[in-house]
Amino acid sequence: MSTPPQDRPLRFAAVGLDHPHALGQIAGLLGQGCELVGFASDDPAAAVARTVAQRWPDVPWFDDADALLTDPDVDLVVTAAVPDRRGPIAVRALRNGKDVVADKPGCVTLEQLEEVEKAVAESGRFWSVTFSERFEVRAAVKAGELVHAGRIGRVVQTIGLGPHREGDRAHLAGGNGRPEWFYDRHRTGGILTDIASHQVDQFLFYTGSSTGEVVASTVANYTHPESPGMQDFGEMTLASDRAHGYVRVDWYTPQGLPTWGDGRMTILGTEGFIELRKYVDLAGREGGDHLFLVDGETTQRIDCSDVDLPYYPALVHDVRHRTETACPQAHTFEVMRIALTAQRDARMTGAAQ
Repeated sequence: MSTPPQDRPLRFAAVGLDHPHALGQIAGLLGQGCELVGFASDDPAAAVARTVAQRWPDVPWFDDADALLTDPDVDLVVTAAVPDRRGPIAVRALRNGKDVVADKPGCVTLEQLEEVEKAVAESGRFWSVTFSERFEVRAAVKAGELVHAGRIGRVVQTIGLGPHREGDRAHLAGGNGRPEWFYDRHRTGGILTDIASHQVDQFLFYTGSSTGEVVASTVANYTHPESPGMQDFGEMTLASDRAHGYVRVDWYTPQGLPTWGDGRMTILGTEGFIELRKYVDLAGREGGDHLFLVDGETTQRIDCSDVDLPYYPALVHDVRHRTETACPQAHTFEVMRIALTAQRDARMTGAAQ
């Protein structure tokens, strides 16, 4: 298997620019000295695609995405396409010898996941899903360091809350709302596949579980009777051979909150616990990355402002050295398997029926 020459930067292409997470993916790789060689997207007029074009005006656009997906000089493909397109884009790139970094969810059905797994096995390349609520949050990285150092004993449960703000379809033209595909669970994969894959990732990571099972799951549509394909609430309970987990996600964040969602994670150990308030400390300290630790000696808030984010440096290392330091491939597959299974088997209430 060939690897990129050490004397040149990694070359990557961005194929599929429908979700704002593309901005973070691109910036993260550019920050590691990678070279962005081209853009392609199903809808170049979409708000995110327009923003990308304005931010990096010197990067060429390709009408035919396949030209980038098959280019032998492209080492890595990133995609934040409409979720149902991410799996097929990844498979095409993998089978042409490229590593792939996909926005979450990396795919929307178990069948798509199986196709990605086959392509990874056949190509020897990796498929990384950007679980940004862990990879790009300093408090979440610090929590992992504390857990793995044994600060709170053995972790026996996580409680992950992932509330989000929907936005307003009326402002779509200005880039402040949600496109029509957002209201179609077949395109997004559903709320548990989409948002809750973050919390599944954290459940496995913080508990040290290699696999898990879905004990129960529910989805609902309580506020969008005009859009029966929408799911605005979801929850699941999880279990592994060593721990338990609960996840709740929703699209109910009110305008009064100064950020898009009050994302929280509680990590319960046998000798203490950690609470993360990732994006806001309600009526408390300004900013994000709030970590609170309680153990046998103290109760404290830990400053995470100087914590390094290892994901993108590790990705570059993995492409060059064929390692799995950013995120083990088996972990990524298992996160998506659990999230997709929870979505498939979820009890549906409200207009989601």
